[in-house]
Amino acid sequence: MTGNILLLLVIIWPMAGALAAWLIGRKTKTGRDLFADGVTAAELILLAVLFAGGIGGRGGFTETAFSWPGFGGLGLTLKLDGFRILYGLIAAFMWFMTTVFSREYFKSYRNRNRYYLFMLMTLGAVMGVFLSDDLYTTFLFFEIMSFTSYTWVAHEEKEAAMKAAGTYLAVAVLGGLVMLMGILLLYHLAGTLSFGKLLSACEALPAERRGTLYLAGGLMAFGFGAKAGMFPLHIWLPKAHPVAPAPASALLSGMLTKTGIFGILVVTANLFRHDPVWGTCMFLLGLATMFGGALLAVFSVDLKRTLACSSMSQIGFILVGVGMQGLLGEENALAVRGTILHMVNHSMIKLVLFMAAGVIYMNLHRLDLNEIRGFGRKKPLLAFCFLTGALSIGGIPLFGGYVSKTLLHESIVEYIHGTVLGPAAFWKASEWIFLLSGGMTVAYMTKLFVAVFVEKNAVRQKQFDEMTRYWNEESRAAVTVSALLLLPMGLFPGAVMDKLADLGQAFLHGESPAHPVRYFAVGNLKGSMISIAIGVVIYFGFIRTVLMERDETGRKVYVDRWPAWLDLEQLLYRPVLLRFLPWLFGGICRILDEYLLGPAVRGFMAVTGFFCRLLDQLTDSVILLARKTTHRQTGIHREKPIGDHLAYSLGHFLDGCIHIANGTFLRKHPIQKSYVRGLVEFEEETIRTNRIITGSLSFALLLVCVGLLFVLIYLLFV
Repeated sequence: MTGNILLLLVIIWPMAGALAAWLIGRKTKTGRDLFADGVTAAELILLAVLFAGGIGGRGGFTETAFSWPGFGGLGLTLKLDGFRILYGLIAAFMWFMTTVFSREYFKSYRNRNRYYLFMLMTLGAVMGVFLSDDLYTTFLFFEIMSFTSYTWVAHEEKEAAMKAAGTYLAVAVLGGLVMLMGILLLYHLAGTLSFGKLLSACEALPAERRGTLYLAGGLMAFGFGAKAGMFPLHIWLPKAHPVAPAPASALLSGMLTKTGIFGILVVTANLFRHDPVWGTCMFLLGLATMFGGALLAVFSVDLKRTLACSSMSQIGFILVGVGMQGLLGEENALAVRGTILHMVNHSMIKLVLFMAAGVIYMNLHRLDLNEIRGFGRKKPLLAFCFLTGALSIGGIPLFGGYVSKTLLHESIVEYIHGTVLGPAAFWKASEWIFLLSGGMTVAYMTKLFVAVFVEKNAVRQKQFDEMTRYWNEESRAAVTVSALLLLPMGLFPGAVMDKLADLGQAFLHGESPAHPVRYFAVGNLKGSMISIAIGVVIYFGFIRTVLMERDETGRKVYVDRWPAWLDLEQLLYRPVLLRFLPWLFGGICRILDEYLLGPAVRGFMAVTGFFCRLLDQLTDSVILLARKTTHRQTGIHREKPIGDHLAYSLGHFLDGCIHIANGTFLRKHPIQKSYVRGLVEFEEETIRTNRIITGSLSFALLLVCVGLLFVLIYLLFV
């Protein structure tokens, strides 16, 4: 092992803390909660120390690295630079705040010990992803993260939670397998997986191998995009968030999606730097994700589902920036900086919004806008925190979201005014889709704020107004501090946002713009004003009219008009994976068996089958003979069902022990009971239950994920 061992400690510390917290939790719940707070606080302090030690070097930060040659065969390599320390600090801060918030949120929950175990394990895995310096290390921690975060979605163990968890696991497992294929193909093609060597290795590839490189990149983008929530792999986002606990939702949306974006950024910057073809693909995927997520959020009437769809939309904004990096080539400074800053904004904003949603849920245990309507009235601090996040994500001037969206919008404008690929009308239409998506963001965030903090509840408003102790001091501090950090990001963009962009741009091989960006110039404000105007029109002209109706009392209520059949998982993925593919491959296997399997092999199988049947009949005959002689049964009038061999054997053993005991020390009070029937019934019930469980898609995927984990462990230590 060589290099800075503190980088390895950043990963190992929370994982070791997870096991310690679990052990402590078996003795004292309060001690476990405090210990978990301490683990995440120490992680944040460690990252702050590393930041202080590296600040001021080339590009604003002095790089440091760690390597463990031979670890898992290909070795483990970690690196800390400006982008990684930036996101390491954000991740540590988010985990600390959500851990503090979790103490009150989970006070009435079961399985809290399990939650803290996997929450801290996931922190270590996320740090491993962000600190990784080669795709093998990235994949290793990415898969661990997918496995440990599965329990967040399934935490409540209700039907909706288990179904959403199955979807999450399916996307994670399939995405991981496809990503692994891309990594192996890239390693065969370039001969390296190191981030520092990939760029030169890919640029040196001959033109005829460029198609294979696109294939490898596409496979990896599929795997990373599945975690990011990229269309059409977004299906887990709207389903996981409503059922996951609010602290977990904040981390799923604000941080785990960014690990997927991290992988896409690695592929873009090191395999396809300044590549317009790749840039166009990413731009189109970003456009679909951005618009689709905003559209789903406009229609949603569930608080956390709306925020989840919003996350999908904001990931689309980030992917638009990724695409513009390739399209603009060497002039991509605005796109690079806009991408980084919108990542930062989205992480911090969703931390605030999901914790605020958690405050509402832990008091009402409801998320439907009609049921939580009016809860936030006379709660000015909660309203301030939520409004800060809403204004920022809406791109309102003087808030951080405006800064990053302005950079992304201006990168599109810059490309339109330069040399464009394809018809100019398409790119102009794309700009308007960008502005329309921003307008829809304003509309659905206005809907949420008005419903919760402005409108009155027709039934429970008096009860809501009397809720003065709706959060404790720790939860209030976690939400308020997180919200206050959003203010300087928008009020002082030159002093705060530009410095953050300077810190992270080297990771994407970006350069500073030729001249400082005047964020509040009339030309830059124009795009924001257009989006705000669109948002006002959508809110009053569509949400307040089409998406609301009067109930039997004459009061307007929110209605969900999204077509139930328009569910991509039910419409496409489940039919393809569970019906079409089994039918297709089953048919292929039948054809091979019918026409291509040689007679010798079929004869061998027939002979083998004959001997197996003969052996089975002999075994049954021996068992039947034993039952009528040495193991004769009394008092049980039923035929022995197939599969009860163990139960019968154990039952007769216990009956024999009772017979001996009745003849000796239990002679005065003999036990008149046979254990055979009870054990047989217990075994049959267990078999039926196991068949139900093992027949589910979720269980099958979980086994695949466990198998992948064991493969990773094998690779690490063999």
